[in-house]
Amino acid sequence: MSDEIVEALIESARVVRDNAHAPYSGFRVGAAVISESGKIYVGCNVESASFGATLCAERAAIAHMIAAGERRVVAIAVFVDATEPAMPCGICRQWISELGPHADVITATPSGTKRTTIDQLLPDPFVFKRAE
Repeated sequence: MSDEIVEALIESARVVRDNAHAPYSGFRVGAAVISESGKIYVGCNVESASFGATLCAERAAIAHMIAAGERRVVAIAVFVDATEPAMPCGICRQWISELGPHADVITATPSGTKRTTIDQLLPDPFVFKRAE
């Protein structure tokens, strides 16, 4: 993946982070995914007083992509305004793995980035197999 695409993903995630709804944690997260078509979709975290109902930025961006009719994540960038990059949580890793089994994962802060793949973050994902 080109440096220009990586930078566009990071910038898209940085910009949408400002829209996050994080009244409980104050931890605002932005995410951007690029699909097979090359289009970028964004999402931010949306917290709920019922913490289990909180939507992570990564899943919001993926849901945005799915709602637009696309089905494959090529790469995802996650941006936080913190010292250390924030890695996707377990549920987000599962979503990324199902919709982009070899997706690049880029985590970024104002001071730097870290690149990995979903294969490295979730080497043995859950796979549903219907009983015969």
